[in-house]
This record gives sequence, C-alpha cells and structure tokens, in this order.
Amino acid sequence: MINPMEKYVYQMFILGLGNHIMALKKGLGGVIFFSKDINSEKELCAKISQIEKNALIPPFKSIDQEGGRVERTESIRQKRMSAKYAYEKGEEYLKAQSEEISQELSKWGFNLNFAPCIDVNTNPNNPIIAERAFSDNPDEVIKGADIFIRASRKYGIIPCVKHYPGHGNADKDSHLTLPQIYLPFKEMEKIHIKPFKWAIKNNIEMVMAAHLHCTCFDKETLPASLSKSAIGYLRSKLNFNGVIISDDMIMKGVQTYGSLEACIMGINAGLDMFIFRNSDKETLSMIDELVKIVEKDTALQEKVMKSYERIIALKSRL
Repeated sequence: MINPMEKYVYQMFILGLGNHIMALKKGLGGVIFFSKDINSEKELCAKISQIEKNALIPPFKSIDQEGGRVERTESIRQKRMSAKYAYEKGEEYLKAQSEEISQELSKWGFNLNFAPCIDVNTNPNNPIIAERAFSDNPDEVIKGADIFIRASRKYGIIPCVKHYPGHGNADKDSHLTLPQIYLPFKEMEKIHIKPFKWAIKNNIEMVMAAHLHCTCFDKETLPASLSKSAIGYLRSKLNFNGVIISDDMIMKGVQTYGSLEACIMGINAGLDMFIFRNSDKETLSMIDELVKIVEKDTALQEKVMKSYERIIALKSRL
C-alpha cells in the first residue's frame, strides 16, 4: 500500500534513468533523458513505453531539446542550429526547425521539453548561454520564444521556459559554481525578466528557476532557485500559477547545501518540482528521507500539496 505523502513528494521529482522504475512505482513525477540514454529510435521508444507502464501516475517524459548546442539526440539524428543562429536565418526557418523538433519528440513519446531558453544574452563572455539565447535584445528573444512555444504546443509538447530570472548576464557556468548577478532590480526587470513576464501573460505552462545569485532579490548569497524573494516575485508580482521547476539539482551552483537541505529550502521558497539527473540509491534515499520530514511538518505538507495540485493540473491537460 502506497504511503499518500510518499506519492505526493515523489511527484515533485524528475529523475534521470537508473533506479527510475522503482521511483515510478512510488509516484515519481517524471523522467529526463540525456544523450547517454539515447542510442536508437527503437530503443528510445521502448524505454519510454516501459516508463509509462511502470508509472503509478502518468509521468512527464522530458528532455532538453533546444536545438544545436543543447540537443540530446545526436546519436540518432544530425544536430540542428542553436536558437541564435536559427532565428538569424529568419522566422520561417526557426518555425520549421521548432516544429520539426516538437514533432519528433511527440513521435518518440516525449511530452515535456525544457526549452526554449529565453535568457537575454547581454554578456558576450557568457560561458553557458551564448548562442542558446535567441538574442541579446529582450524583444527579439520574445519573438523567437513565441515561435518555439507555438510549435511545441502544436505537437502536444509542454514547453518550459528557462532560466528564470535570467542567466544572460552571467560570467560563470552554474554547473560549476554559483554565478553572481549584480544588476539593479530595474535593469533585471527591463531586460532579463521581460521575456518571462511575456511568457506568463501568454499562459506558459512551466518555468525553470536558475541556480544563480541575484543581488537584487537577496543580499545574502542564495541561488534564485531556493530564494523566497525570487520565487515569490514570480508568484505574486508576475502572477504565475503554473509549475516552477528547478534546474538540475546536482549542479555546483546549488549543491553547497546538500540535496536534502536544498530540496527543503526549495519547497519553502515555492518550487513545485526538482530535476536530479541521478536516480541512484543515494538520490532515492534522499527523497525517502524528505518524505519522513514532510510527514512531520504541516507547513511543508501544505506546500507539497499545492505543488501536487499544480503538477496534476498540468498533466491533466496533456
């Protein structure tokens, strides 16, 4: 007999392949595929079919398929252009590429794509965003995002915009450390948050929070992904009622706190879901420990239940 709280907490996680079958039977929210998991179309479809059969609750079957630099299917198809270069070739070209991406994902069995990247790449030395951004101009980013999001929805793929509140001015890679963003709040709003504000007004389904510290939200060093101020702004000021998911929780920008403490901080801040590329025994043990903590904390329980409702509401639209 499944523990109800176990189901609610597990629903908040998207894990990589590994011990994911065990987690799916407990109510895992979804699975994410990386390049190492994809060797042939036949094998990919079989893996997704197996995931569906073992899931207690219909799962998100997710991938990072932006096009070009971040594209996980290079072993079964040639890479496309990154967002910047595809957009520079014209809106019709970007539309065709975006529809091709979404149509393929749908054919293989995916239903969630962690794209588009709607960061405004204002720092030419940005080591992690660069050509993944449509432009260094927020209005051009919005145009590119609109094309990609429409293509995603056309083929039943949930788009997830990233990396809130904006990774475009960073000079470091959040996979390796915690980038610091020192921009004043008005500049963040005018440039980097602008595409997210537009996306929310256009009913975006999911927003990914970044592991970077924005001094305009928090004076103390704290990733925006775990920040009550940053996530609270997304909810209360931008009126986003959809699902907020973290970037990968094994990234160095957030692992300072350890996985368990980071997840507790994330729930308290208002995150609905967490990505862990690992689904090893250590990760599953951490989630099991989190379940025990939530069971004893009524405030955490309320937040978990609200997140569960948002996640199920989004899944019901698939």
